[in-house]
Amino acid sequence: MSRITWKGVYPALTTKFTADDRLDLPLFKKSLDAQVAAGVHGVILGGSLGEASTLTQEEKELLLKEAVAHLAGKIPVIVNIAEQSTAVAVAFAARAKSLGAEGIMLLPPLRYKADSHETVEYFRAVAQATELPVMIYNNPVDYGIMVTIEMFAELAKVPNIVSVKESTRDISNVTRMKNAFGDRFKILCGVDTLAMEELVMGADGWVAGLVCAFPRETVVIYELVQQGRYSEALKIYRWFLPLLELDIHPKLVQYIKLAEAATGIGSEYVRAPRLPLQGEERTRIKKIIDDAIAIRPALPKL
Repeated sequence: MSRITWKGVYPALTTKFTADDRLDLPLFKKSLDAQVAAGVHGVILGGSLGEASTLTQEEKELLLKEAVAHLAGKIPVIVNIAEQSTAVAVAFAARAKSLGAEGIMLLPPLRYKADSHETVEYFRAVAQATELPVMIYNNPVDYGIMVTIEMFAELAKVPNIVSVKESTRDISNVTRMKNAFGDRFKILCGVDTLAMEELVMGADGWVAGLVCAFPRETVVIYELVQQGRYSEALKIYRWFLPLLELDIHPKLVQYIKLAEAATGIGSEYVRAPRLPLQGEERTRIKKIIDDAIAIRPALPKL
């Protein structure tokens, strides 16, 4: 029985690298500690923000094993599956539980723009390869495949597909899903700049990006909304928005890693073809981060 409630804040963690392009496991564990201390409800490894496309399978599995061992049951670990072939995705899903994962985030097929039937069958095949609960990542903006209400009606027949990372950038989709399925699927906002709006509209949680650098602020916004303390949440959210907008840029990895470095729980190292920020761009993004840190709000008691 998975401990994941699919409610709360789930950081899509960055992958930490050393200057010579190896996994920086000590820094990775430092970031895990910061997330636990802030009160997140679980962590997601190897997502887009985690530079999944550049990680080897061995590195993905090592990160998973190290996270599970270091966290020692404090919070559950979810692993992302983003593959080009059904066979590879199925094989990883089948191993994930033995590696310590308690849940899976599942992207549609990569590179090939599958049609609705193919996408549903892909999701079904991967989910049926594991006992773990599965969260479907619905992000047509970045991945070109929209998981429609009709497709979710088919996926609802698969018992362990239980959640959706809602990244359509249409907050009305929260209501559409609730109207169509009630509580059958837990809905987690996957776009930082829409998080409070979607939580107010009934989303169950937040798969967050800037939480990697600002974990406490992220958790406090979520908790305040749950308590109906909207004006207090809104004050923090308005301060946060210039930072949250770093999450919706093609260079979100570099931008968020720069923020992590500024708050002392990460570094700027990325893996090629991504390159560290430089020149005017780095100066501009660093100013957004520094300006926000300079007026970082005092957080209310929960």
